[in-house]
Amino acid sequence: MKLKHLYLGLAILGICYTWYYNILWYQQAVNPSFSSFITDAQINFAGKSFGADLTVVCFTFFAFMIPESLRLKIKYWWVLIPLTFFIAIAFTFPLFLYLRAKTLEKQINES
Repeated sequence: MKLKHLYLGLAILGICYTWYYNILWYQQAVNPSFSSFITDAQINFAGKSFGADLTVVCFTFFAFMIPESLRLKIKYWWVLIPLTFFIAIAFTFPLFLYLRAKTLEKQINES
């Protein structure tokens, strides 16, 4: 199995795993809105710690993804930025790694 296939599998796992819990939250929430979701995610210090951790991970991901995408000329890389916030970084980070591996493989095969 190629590494790019592992990345694609992790992207699928990332969207399914995170959205399973998002859907459960929306089903039980009294006021299922984005602002309520953010409020509930910061209800205690554990949630705030997790949010701080993900914030640093997102900034690190963007700091790596943007120059790497421009360097390798990865098509549609910019779509991953809003998808990170609308879906999950657990989906977009491995998806980027898949796109990167696919682009590198294509460049090697063209050489």
